[in-house]
Amino acid sequence: MPPDDAGAPRAQAGPNPQHLLATLLGEYLDSSEAGLPSTAVVAMLGEFGISESSARAALSRLTKRGLIAVRGSGRPPVYHLTPQAIARHRSRMDHFLGFGAHPPQWTGDWVTVSFSIPQSGQAQSGKGQSSQARSGQAWSGQAPRHAVRKALGSLGFARLYDSVWIRPGSDAGPVTQALHDILDEVDGGRWSVMHTRFDEETGPHGPAAAYDLAGLAAAYEAFIAQYSDLRVAVRDGEIDASRALVARTSVMDSWRRFPDIDPNLPEHLLPAPWPRQTARDLMLEIHSALGSLAEARLIQVATPYWPDAASWITHFHAAENFVSARAGGDG
Repeated sequence: MPPDDAGAPRAQAGPNPQHLLATLLGEYLDSSEAGLPSTAVVAMLGEFGISESSARAALSRLTKRGLIAVRGSGRPPVYHLTPQAIARHRSRMDHFLGFGAHPPQWTGDWVTVSFSIPQSGQAQSGKGQSSQARSGQAWSGQAPRHAVRKALGSLGFARLYDSVWIRPGSDAGPVTQALHDILDEVDGGRWSVMHTRFDEETGPHGPAAAYDLAGLAAAYEAFIAQYSDLRVAVRDGEIDASRALVARTSVMDSWRRFPDIDPNLPEHLLPAPWPRQTARDLMLEIHSALGSLAEARLIQVATPYWPDAASWITHFHAAENFVSARAGGDG
C-alpha cells in the first residue's frame, strides 16, 4: 500500500475482501443485535476499492464460516454478527492489541512433537461401510502428513527437523487433540508429544534455529517503513475522517498477521536489536489517534443504507493494560 501525498495508504490493489471485511467487523461492531444491511457492507468495502460483486462474495463466505448470519428474509438481505463471532472478535482484538506488550515469562519449557506416517498410510475402515466408502478413505501418506503439518503450523509449532516440531511453553492439550483427530485413523501413524528442555538453547543447534527470525525481523522492518510516513502525517494532523478509515484499517490489517507468525520467543533467543517494539509502538500510535475519525467515516459511509449505523458502530482501542476496549471505556 504505497503512501499518498499525506502519508495515508491507499487501498491495496487486489486486497482480500473476506479478510478485510472480517477486520472491519472486528474493529467497529460489537453487538450481535445490530442488523447490518448488505448494501451498507457494499458501501463500507467500497472505501477500499472493493467491487460490489466481491463485497457480496465476501458476505457469502463469512456466512458459510458462521461469523455472520442472515436475519429475516427481506431484500436487500440484513446480516448480524453471531454471538460466537462477537466473542471471537473481542478475544482476537485483545490478542492483536496486547501482543508484544510484555515479554513472556520464560521457564525453559518446550512442547515437542515427533510423528511418523508410512507412505502407504490410509484411514482405517469402519464396520458396515461399503467398499466404495472404504476405498474413498484410502490416503497416500502425503495427505495425513500435510494435515499434521498444517495443524502444527496453526498451533504455533515450527519444524526443528523433518518430523520434529517445537513450540515454546508447556500447554500440550491442543496439539495432543489435533494429532488424535488426524492420525488415530491412519494405519501405521505414530506420534509422541513431549515436554523438553534444551541443553543449548542458543546457537545453530538450539530451538531458535527452527525459526526464520531474519525473515520475521525483515517483515517488522517492512511494516515500519510502510507506515512511518503515515505516523508523521497523523502527528501533523494531515489525516482527516475521509482518509482515517482506510489508513487505520490498513495498519491493523497489516499488524494482525504478526501475532500469528511471531512465536514470541524469550528475549535471549532473539537477535539484537529486535524491531517488534518499534513496530508495535508505531501501530498503537496510529491506531489510537485515528480511532474516532475512522468511526465517524464509517458511520458517514454506512448511514445512507443503514440509518441506525451511529447506534451500533464503535471502535476498539488499546486500554492501559493493553487489553482492547470499546471507545468510551465500556468494554
